[in-house]
Amino acid sequence: MSHHTQTLHTADGQTISAYVAEPQGKPRGGIVVVQEIFGVNAHIRSVADGYAAAGYLAIAPAVFDSVQPQVELNYDAQGVQKGLELVAALGMDRALAGVLAAAQAAAVAGKVGVVGFCWGGTIAYLAAIRAGLPAVSYYGGRNVQLVGEPAKGPLQFHYGLRDAHISAADREAVRAANPTAEFYVYDADHGFNCDARPSYDAAAARLARERALAFFAKHVG
Repeated sequence: MSHHTQTLHTADGQTISAYVAEPQGKPRGGIVVVQEIFGVNAHIRSVADGYAAAGYLAIAPAVFDSVQPQVELNYDAQGVQKGLELVAALGMDRALAGVLAAAQAAAVAGKVGVVGFCWGGTIAYLAAIRAGLPAVSYYGGRNVQLVGEPAKGPLQFHYGLRDAHISAADREAVRAANPTAEFYVYDADHGFNCDARPSYDAAAARLARERALAFFAKHVG
């Protein structure tokens, strides 16, 4: 497995960087990894590396670059505040444009899927709605804002039962809007997949990854 940085040009005129992790041998397909509000930090790079180890060409676009380049934030109150400011400045449409540029780049490997976490989980859901890409959405806090738009691509959702950021009602609204989606809830907190956060839950993260890999094996290759 190897990794490098690549420059992406989006359809709406942004120039952003991306972290690219390449598998050994011929890739099974491409996976776009969509960051949390903390940028393409060490954790997101490790997620991309994990998908490359599973045989995929993995690309994590630095969608914040058009607002502020090279953002890597810590999982503390200051990091959260800065991340939320960047998310507000960027908006969902520009973030999606970055994801779609990464998907285009990943398409050299074959079919492409998207996986996103937290805010990125909502952008992944948006990619299934607008672009028809197979998407795995981990605890997307803004998913409920999108339930009025039908998804064109297959979806898999992961939520934590103890997630104080996402109400049960919002979670169930997403489930009701996507009756054909795979929908999983864990006895875990928000951010349970991230081993750099106090809310990390190793068992839930492992099970969710197995389910995501099975989903991508089916829909990507």
